[in-house]
Amino acid sequence: MPGPGGPGGRFGRSYLTEEEKASAPKVTPELLKRVFSYLKPYWKQMLLVICAIFVSSVFSLMPSVLTGRIIDEGLIGRNMSALVRLIILSLAVTLGANLIGVLESYLNTWIAQHITFDMRNAMFRHLQKMSQSFFTANNQGDIITRMTSDIDGVQSIITNTLSSILSNAITLLVAVVVMYRENWILATVGILIIPLFVIPTRRAGKTRWSLTREAQAANDEINGILNETLSVSGQLLVKLFGKEEKEYEKYKAANEKMINLNIREGMAGRWFRVVISTFSSIGPMLLYLVGGILMMRYDADLTVGDITVLVALLGRMYGPVNQLLNIQVDWIRSMAMFTRIFEYYDMPIEIQNAPDAVIPERATGEVTFEHVAFSYNKERQILKDVNFELKSGHSVAIVGPSGSGKSTMINLIPRLYDVDEGRVTFEGIDVRKIDLTWLRKQVGIVSQETYLFNGTIRENLLYAKEDATEEELIDALKKANIYDLIEKQEEGLDARVGNRGLKLSGGEKQRISIARVLLKDPALLVFDEATSALDSISENKIQEAIDPLIASRTSILIAHRLSTILAADEILVIKDGEIVERGQHEKLVDAGGVYTELYRTQFAKALENERERAEGLWDGVVLDDPDY
Repeated sequence: MPGPGGPGGRFGRSYLTEEEKASAPKVTPELLKRVFSYLKPYWKQMLLVICAIFVSSVFSLMPSVLTGRIIDEGLIGRNMSALVRLIILSLAVTLGANLIGVLESYLNTWIAQHITFDMRNAMFRHLQKMSQSFFTANNQGDIITRMTSDIDGVQSIITNTLSSILSNAITLLVAVVVMYRENWILATVGILIIPLFVIPTRRAGKTRWSLTREAQAANDEINGILNETLSVSGQLLVKLFGKEEKEYEKYKAANEKMINLNIREGMAGRWFRVVISTFSSIGPMLLYLVGGILMMRYDADLTVGDITVLVALLGRMYGPVNQLLNIQVDWIRSMAMFTRIFEYYDMPIEIQNAPDAVIPERATGEVTFEHVAFSYNKERQILKDVNFELKSGHSVAIVGPSGSGKSTMINLIPRLYDVDEGRVTFEGIDVRKIDLTWLRKQVGIVSQETYLFNGTIRENLLYAKEDATEEELIDALKKANIYDLIEKQEEGLDARVGNRGLKLSGGEKQRISIARVLLKDPALLVFDEATSALDSISENKIQEAIDPLIASRTSILIAHRLSTILAADEILVIKDGEIVERGQHEKLVDAGGVYTELYRTQFAKALENERERAEGLWDGVVLDDPDY
């Protein structure tokens, strides 16, 4: 017999909350067809599961049927050999039912694991193809939840919900058939009694769940008070304002509320068990009463064993009936979970290869922006009619106030986003017509937000070129001005960088990032404010690595350092998404426009700092460190 509150005593699983009711998905034939399509590749295994459930259900009811024969033939009939034979047979079918149950559980788990395996792979592949805007617009935690918890929930749906429906339905059907074969009158009486058991079970489960939620809310309130008042800062504030007594009274009230709710919850469970125990006894007693009347007054063809069988089968029906009545809740929750997963599957892949994508014959890094307009959303235009050309072997510096659209321009080249109007060309071809893998291989970006995987320095470098030789790795690290430091470490290239590179300084991470991009050997090299968040020493080290790279490759520079900007062949000044000035440094300074203002407020100060460092002075202290 099931525990209080339904199967397994799971209070709160027997009904939907108001929030779940409001967000319950519309179950359509199309949705069901899509859900069951995941079972299609495993239909043979699913057929075996159904057969196993049927056989197991029949076997599990046989001991109840055999009990009647044990009583009539063995005990009342005083036939020892029949008694022993029937007992052994009862034990055998019980063992058989359990063994088949193990097989059913294994098949269920096997199917569920393979379906979740397929769904995880499909989801990961789909997410990998999503544009950058998807990851900036959606919460990372929500994305991971869809990949993990939601898809993991599918396993529970298959192993629990679907198998529960099949198992309970078959058990109930077999029990009803057997009961009516024994005696249709007693079978009807027993079935009419079942609602007396089910109704209080559902009502008590709902009541206890409501009380549990209230108690949890009170507990959350207590935890909030403790976190606020017992922290270092909270205690200081309480003491300074003399609120010790007030906080105590607040805590006492919340604590009393939780205690009262816990008492009500405990008593609700106690009264529920009394009611259930009473109703559970009514069914068998009525069967004994009606059976006795039929035997004694109407001389019905009934035996004590027959009545015992019917009573046992009635007890076996309580659980399946209760679970099937509650299965709607699990079914709706299951459909809601599938709907959440399908929402991500159905999100369109905004950026993908054109059907006739081409691979250019050359890769020199030549880029052109032609009347480019772009916005992340309709409320705000980021880029407006941007035009410029970067020829092979040349470099261009892009400067402007924060938020003016500098990084956005860079992101359009490897198609992290697509333009709204105009076009961006690479090697004279619209980037939307170029093979995406080839295009991104030709563009190397070093940004201020360096990301390293939790592994070794070697592993992070090989991410750019898996078959790189030791000599190539060392050469890239030397060009990035970081090899001397790595060489001094005991583990060398096999030193671990920690989660997101936390074992390294900002400058070290940035230089390893530069080395990684160099291993990629891109035709176009982009430095997106690669030194903006670093100290002066790290900045100098990185600048020493960047300068020769700019001279030897087609480059785009977004920088706050004047010497970097002066190394470029042309300077583009962008403001509010438009190129407002362009030219050489001297000409732009004399123009008295946006660049002049940037020079006076930002670059001039940076230049002064550079001169001070060159003289070995910083804030009045003589610097002997050779790194300066």
